[in-house]
Amino acid sequence: MRLLIADDHPLFRIGLRAALEKEGFSVVAEAGDGDEAVRLVETHQPEVVILDIRMPRMDGIEACAALRQKGYSGLVVMLTTFTEAAIQNKAASAGANAYYSKEVSPAELARRILRLTQNPEDSSFTPPPVPSLTPREREVLDLLARGLTAREMGDILGLKPDTVRDYLKRLYGKLDAGNRIEALEQARRLGFLDSP
Repeated sequence: MRLLIADDHPLFRIGLRAALEKEGFSVVAEAGDGDEAVRLVETHQPEVVILDIRMPRMDGIEACAALRQKGYSGLVVMLTTFTEAAIQNKAASAGANAYYSKEVSPAELARRILRLTQNPEDSSFTPPPVPSLTPREREVLDLLARGLTAREMGDILGLKPDTVRDYLKRLYGKLDAGNRIEALEQARRLGFLDSP
């Protein structure tokens, strides 16, 4: 089976290539960024493309979307250190078949790729669920990110401070956070807030 590996770290690419070739795969090309990966896929037509998320010039999600727009029908596997649900959901929307951590062993990665090739519809892509926030909870979250107190939020939203605290408690529960800082960090990871 013919593979293309795209990752901006040459040592990682070399190690992954050696490990996958040992498992019986043929790595037909390597790319250091998403733009190069898209060009090399058109040239080599591999059955599987392995993309890192964070790469220069064009990241893995953009490269995946570009490949799908160009009609690439092979498997696209995201292999990354990023586990945030929002990023996984973006990868799924871009057309990725699977999303694996770089901590997976080469032998396990090979097994997963083989399972995907035998049944692409049986994707093991399982992004963690993103909690659903009500419009009011989104408003409270936005004000929380601005550093406002419960009283200040209440003044803006026309609510009593105790009611705002109730919203904050529900918000913290949905974000699995124990305090304001954890809630904001988790909200950024999930894509509810822009990065600081």
